[in-house]
Amino acid sequence: MTRSAFLVTASALALGGVSTQVQAQARGLDETEVIVVTAQRRAEAQVDVPISITAIDARALETANVNELSDIQTLAPALRFDRQSQFVQPTIRGIGTSITTAGGGSNVGIYVDGFYSPNPAEADFDLLNVRSVQVLKGPQGTLFGRNTTGGAILVETADPGVDTAGEFKISYGSFQTIRTQGYVTTGLTDNLAVDLEGGYATGQAFQRNIASGERDRRFRNWQVRTGLKLDLGDVSAKLRYQHVETDDARPLLYNIYVDEVLGTGAPSFAPPSTYTTDPDYYAPGADRSVVTSTNDIVQLTIEADLGFAELASFTQYREQDVDSSLDLDKTALTIFQFGLPVYNKTFTQEFLLTSAPGPRLQYTAGLFYLFNSDRYETYSDNGVPQGFGRFRLGGSEAPTRSYAAFLDLTYALSEKFFVTAGLRYAHDTIENAYYNVGTQEFGVDDVKGDKLTPRVVLRYKPSEDTSIYASYAKGYKAAILDVGGSCQNPPAFQCNDVSPENVDAFELGFKTRGNGFSLEAAAFYYDYRNLQVSLFTDGRAEIINAAQAEIYGVEGSASVQLGSGFSLNLGGAYVHGRYTDFPGAPVYMPCAQFGPDVAASCAASGVSYLNVPVDLADVDMQRTPEFTGNLGARWDVPLAGGDLALSGNLYYTSSFFFGPSGTQFEGGDYEVLSLRAQWDDADKRFFVAVFGDNVTDNRYVNQVQYNNFGFGATWSAPRSWGVELGYRY
Repeated sequence: MTRSAFLVTASALALGGVSTQVQAQARGLDETEVIVVTAQRRAEAQVDVPISITAIDARALETANVNELSDIQTLAPALRFDRQSQFVQPTIRGIGTSITTAGGGSNVGIYVDGFYSPNPAEADFDLLNVRSVQVLKGPQGTLFGRNTTGGAILVETADPGVDTAGEFKISYGSFQTIRTQGYVTTGLTDNLAVDLEGGYATGQAFQRNIASGERDRRFRNWQVRTGLKLDLGDVSAKLRYQHVETDDARPLLYNIYVDEVLGTGAPSFAPPSTYTTDPDYYAPGADRSVVTSTNDIVQLTIEADLGFAELASFTQYREQDVDSSLDLDKTALTIFQFGLPVYNKTFTQEFLLTSAPGPRLQYTAGLFYLFNSDRYETYSDNGVPQGFGRFRLGGSEAPTRSYAAFLDLTYALSEKFFVTAGLRYAHDTIENAYYNVGTQEFGVDDVKGDKLTPRVVLRYKPSEDTSIYASYAKGYKAAILDVGGSCQNPPAFQCNDVSPENVDAFELGFKTRGNGFSLEAAAFYYDYRNLQVSLFTDGRAEIINAAQAEIYGVEGSASVQLGSGFSLNLGGAYVHGRYTDFPGAPVYMPCAQFGPDVAASCAASGVSYLNVPVDLADVDMQRTPEFTGNLGARWDVPLAGGDLALSGNLYYTSSFFFGPSGTQFEGGDYEVLSLRAQWDDADKRFFVAVFGDNVTDNRYVNQVQYNNFGFGATWSAPRSWGVELGYRY
C-alpha cells in the first residue's frame, strides 16, 4: 500500500466516521467512555489534559496482537522503536538518539507504574497484565524531567486485589513460537492482597543459517512478578518484585545491508559464500552472537490521602546484567567478534503531592532523585569458538545522579478558561567516571550542571467535552561524559563534555468527545538544539554536540462507535524533521573511492568503508518518517451462545533513514496488518483466538548496524499465524 492510497483510505474512513457520528447521535448511542489518563501525574479525563496523548487500553493491545512494548508503535502515530543490537531506543516526532554509551540514555522516558526506567537495554519488555499504555508526545521536562525531550511512555499494570481472580493463556504460532502467561490474585485478609504473575516465551528465529539451511537459533525468555498490597483506606502500600531472564539473539542475526549508493555492505575481500543479503538468512558467523540478560526489580509505592491532597512515594531499585557478543563484519569470517557486557544499577526515589479534585487551583509538586550506573566492558571474542576465551579491550563507567524539584499549577480563571504554569529545577552530576584500557582504569574529571524546564498552557473549554489549548514546554536530554569514545583517543586523551540537548516546543491542540465519538488534533513546532551525535572518523569514536534541527507537523486521531458492536479508530501524523545545520555529519564512503593506496590500507585493517565528516544542512533527521498512521476496527457479535470479536489494525510508515546523518541507510515505506478473531463463552471465562501478524507479508528492514567492518541488517518476520487459548476466573 502506498502512502497516497493509505491517506485516501484513511481520509474517507475519517469522513465516514464524522458522518457516522451524526447518525450515532440520531440513534441515541451511549456516550463514549471517559478515558482517564495520568499525563499530569494525577488522574484526569483525557479531554481535559493539554498534551497530545495516545492512550491504549487492554482491548486495543489485544486487537493489535501486542506482546512487547515496542509493538505499540503500530498503534501510536509518530512513535518508533529502533534497535542498536540489544539497546532499544524510542523516537517520538523525530526526537530520539542512536547513542549507546555509559550514561547515554534515551530521549523518551519510560515509566512503569510511576517508576522511571532509564536503561536502554530494558526499554523493550513483555507486557504482563497491562491495563493501559499512554504515549505522551512532546517534551515532558517539567513533570517527568530529564531525558523526556521527545516525550514519555507510561505503562500501567493491575494492582493486587482482595477478590480472588486469575487468568491463564497459552498460544502457539509460526516458527514453533509458544507463549504462556498466568496471573492470580487473592486477599490474605480484608485489606491485604497478593498477586503472582509469570510468563514464558520460546521459539525459533525465522532466519535460516546459510551454511546449514536450518532455523537453528532459538529464543527463550521468562519472567515472574509478584506484589503485596496493604490498603488501610487513607493509606496504602504496595511492594513489588520482578525477575526477568532472556536469551534472545534475534536482534543480532544480521545479513548484509545493500545500499543503492554504497553497494553491498560486506568487506571487499569477503567471498560471496561467507555472507548473505537474503532477509530470510543470516551468516553463520552469527552463531557466536548472543544476548542474554538477568534483571531484578524491587519497587515500593506508598500513598496517603491527606484530604486536601494525595501524597505518594515511589522507591525503586533495578539491577540488570547483560552479556552480548556482536559480529561486527556480518559475515562467516572471523574478522571481529565484539563482546559487550553491560552491568546496570538504578535507584530512584520520588515524592509526589497532588491536589484533591474540586478546587479551582489544581497542582502537582514533587521531589526526584536518580542514581544510575551502567558499566560497559569490551572484549575481543574472536577466540571464543576456538576455546581461547575473551580478550579484554577496555570499558567505561559514568555514574550519574540527578536531583530535581518541580511544581505544576493549573488555575480555573472561569468555568471555560484555565491557565497552567510549571517549573522544574534539576541538578545533574557525573562523578567518579573512568575508562579502561585493557583492565587498567583511568579516572576523568567530574561534570555538573543545572537545568530549568518550564511549561505554560492556556486552555479554553467551550463545553464539558471539548478543549482547545496552546502550550509551550521545554525539555532536555542530560549531559554526557564521553568515556566510551573521545576520552580514549590518543594523543590528547581529552574527554568531550557533551552538553544537554535542548528543545523548545510549541503546540496547538483540540480535543472533543461525544455520543460514540472522540477526536484529537494538534499542530506543533520544535526548536531542537545541541543534538548529541556519535561519530566514528579515522578509527576514532567520539560523541559531540553537533546538529541543530527544526521539527513541525500535525497529528490527529479519532474513534467512533458505529453501533451493532462495530467500532473504528484512526490516527495519523505528519512530521517535517530536518537538520538545519549539521557540521561534520558522519557519512560512510567506500575505501576504493579514495584511491588504491587507501583501499589497500583499508583491506589490511579489515575494513571496506571510511566514515568521513561532511557539513550538511536541510537534510532529513534520523528515524523520522514524514507520515505514520494506523487504522483499527473491531466488530463484536453474538455467536454460538458466546461472543465473537473480529478485529484488526493496519499501520503504515513512509520511508526514513537509519543513519545519523539523515542521508544514508534508508528504510523504505511499509505497512503492517494484524488480524484477530476471538470467541468468548457467555460467562467470559473461556476464550479461543486465531491471530495473524504481518498478514500482507511485507518485508522491511527494521535495523541497520553500520561500522567500518561492514553494514548489517535485520528484517521483519514474514507473515505469521497462531492460535491462543485462555481461561479466567
